[in-house]
Amino acid sequence: MRPPTLMNLKVLLPFQVFSEKTGVSRIVAETREGSFGLLPRRLDCIAALAPGILVYESQGEGEVCVAVDEGVLVKTGFDVLVSVRNAIGGTDLGQLREAVVREFLNVNQREQSVRSVMAKLESGFLRRLARFHHD
Repeated sequence: MRPPTLMNLKVLLPFQVFSEKTGVSRIVAETREGSFGLLPRRLDCIAALAPGILVYESQGEGEVCVAVDEGVLVKTGFDVLVSVRNAIGGTDLGQLREAVVREFLNVNQREQSVRSVMAKLESGFLRRLARFHHD
């Protein structure tokens, strides 16, 4: 029996499977360092994904674009698993790019601001607690 020459792609969200595709011939994903492509015979790899557009091509659907939030891509053999916080499907690449900026990048900036404020509150609390213990 001849080994498969196409990939299986599964896109996972925190609480559901967003998409599961077979017969995928190529995948292009975005990381903080830039875009990279996967072909079926590429070596196994792991990549941290940045918010952006995930593109895959299959025989049945042709080229498909999906807006994805940050996450992780894992390729093992002919299986590719993409685990992201959120994903949006669509056909208009411009609208998907706008969705990435509107939905994912702005949320990340707000989360960073909240984390910064929480870190300051926690460090202030710990300083006061340490002073209390020393007194």
